[in-house]
Amino acid sequence: MSEDNSIKPHGGILVNRITKVDTTGLFSITITEDLANDVENIADGIFSPLEGFLGKQDFESVVSRGRLANDLAWTIPIVLDVDEQTASKMKEEKDVLLKNPDGVGVAVLHVDEIYSFDKEKTVQGVYGTNDNSHPGVAKTMSMKDKLVGGKIDYIQRPNDSEIRNNRLTPNQTREAFVKAGWKTICAFQTRNPPHVAHEMLQKTSITTRDGVFVNPIIGKKKSGDFVDEVIVKCYETMIKSYYPENRCMLGTLHTEMKYAGPKEAIHHAIMRQNYGCTHIIIGRDHAGVGKFYDPFAAQKIFDDYPELEISPVFFPPFFYCRKCLTYTTPKACPHGDDDKEQISGTKLREMIQNGQAPSEFILRPEVAKVILDHPKPFVD
Repeated sequence: MSEDNSIKPHGGILVNRITKVDTTGLFSITITEDLANDVENIADGIFSPLEGFLGKQDFESVVSRGRLANDLAWTIPIVLDVDEQTASKMKEEKDVLLKNPDGVGVAVLHVDEIYSFDKEKTVQGVYGTNDNSHPGVAKTMSMKDKLVGGKIDYIQRPNDSEIRNNRLTPNQTREAFVKAGWKTICAFQTRNPPHVAHEMLQKTSITTRDGVFVNPIIGKKKSGDFVDEVIVKCYETMIKSYYPENRCMLGTLHTEMKYAGPKEAIHHAIMRQNYGCTHIIIGRDHAGVGKFYDPFAAQKIFDDYPELEISPVFFPPFFYCRKCLTYTTPKACPHGDDDKEQISGTKLREMIQNGQAPSEFILRPEVAKVILDHPKPFVD
C-alpha cells in the first residue's frame, strides 16, 4: 500500500511484535482471555504505537491527561495486573511466558518495571466516576495490586475458533481496502446486532465515501448485551441481503468493552486509524453505559485531539417516521414521538425473550430471525 494515499497508523509506524523466541524453561503465568486478546492486538499493531504493557510513566500520563508520556494521544490504559508474589517472581525472571486460558503460550513479556497504582485515581481519570455500578470501575477496583510494564514478543496464535473467522489484522484490512479500491473508509464500531437505523446510518455515511468497515467488538461484555456469535451472524445476514457488493466489509475486533464513554471513543478511533480507516462514526453516548456520560461527550472530546488523522463523523439518532415515510433524524423531521418507530434496548430484549419479532422498521426480518433462532442471544 503506497504511503501517500493511505492513512498513517497512529504514531506513524504499524507495530509488529510477531516473532520467534525460545521459551524453553521460562517462568509462565496464565492470563485471562481478554488480556490474551490485548496481547495479540499489541502484536498486530491494532494498538499502535504500544509495543507492550504500559510502564508507570505512560500509565500515569494516560490516566491524568489521556496521552502517553511523549504526548501522543492514548486514553485507555493497556496493563497487566498481578499479585505481589507473582510480581516479585516476574521481576526476578525478567522474561515471562504468557499463557492463555487454554494453556497455549501466546507471548513472551520482557519485564521492564513493576509498580503500584492508585485505583481511585485511575477510575476517576479513565471513567470520570468512582461509582461501583459502572462496569469499568468495578473491574478496575477488583484488579490485583501490581502492574507489570514491558514489551511483548508474540509467538503463537491461539487455537482457531469459529468466532475468530472474521478477525482481521491492520495489514489485512489495509490490503483489503486497496484491493476493493477504497480510499475513504468509514469505520462503524458496534456491540449490537444491526438495527435498520444503524444500517441507514452506515449507508448515509458511504453516500460520500467508498465503503464502510463494520467492526463489532468481540470479548467480555456486561450482562444483557448480545452474545458475540449473534452479533456476527446478524451482520453477515444483513450485509448479504441489504448491501451492494464491495461497499461493506465485516471484521471483528477482539477486545473487552470498557464502557468508558468519551475516553473509549478516542480509543476506538485510534484502533480504526490503525486498521486504515479514514473516518469513524461516533453516535450519541458512544461506548457509554447507564447515565454516566452526557450524550454528546463522546463527540465533544474529539476537540481535544485535533491531531488524530482519522476524522469522526457525528450523527444524530436515526429512526423511521411514519409521516415522513422515511428513515430520518430529529434535524430533518418535525413530527412527534408518536410517529416514530423507536424501541428501547430493554423493550427489545423483552420482545425477543417472549419470542416476538419487533417491527421491520426496527430490525430486518432476516436479522430478527437470527436472534430469535438462537437459544441464548444475551450475556447472562
